[in-house]
Amino acid sequence: MSQIVRDITEISRTGAQYRIDQLSPMGLKACHASYLTEICECPGISQDGLARRIYINKSNVARQAAVLEEEGFITRRPSAVDKRVMELYPTQKAIDLLPQLQAILSCWEDWITQELTEEEREQLSALLTKMKARSAAYMEER
Repeated sequence: MSQIVRDITEISRTGAQYRIDQLSPMGLKACHASYLTEICECPGISQDGLARRIYINKSNVARQAAVLEEEGFITRRPSAVDKRVMELYPTQKAIDLLPQLQAILSCWEDWITQELTEEEREQLSALLTKMKARSAAYMEER
C-alpha cells in the first residue's frame, strides 16, 4: 500500500473513532453523520440516491435508514412516483441535531489541520478535491 493511501486510510479510521466518541452519547454511530447530513440537505432523497451520493452499499443504507427511523431521526416514505422507491426525510429531531453534528465534524477538521497554515489547508483541500473526483470517476465507471 502506498504511503498516501495508508495515510488517508489512517485518517479515515481515526476520524471514525472520533465520531464514535462524539456521537455515541446521542445514540448515533460514526456512519450516521454522513447519512443525517445528506438527508437533512436533501430531504426526500431516495435510499438508492443516498447510497450513490455517499458511496455506500445500498443494503447498508437500507439497514442504517431503518436504525435511524427506529431512533426517530428520519422517516421513510414510498415515493409518490414509484412506490418501490423509499424516500428519506429528516425529523425535527435530526434537524435540531444538525448544527451540533456539523460542529462535531468541523472540530475534527480543525484538530487534524491544526498545524497547517491557511495556505497549506487551501492546497490540501484543492488536492483532495482532485483525488475525490478521480475516485468518484472510478465509481461512475464500474
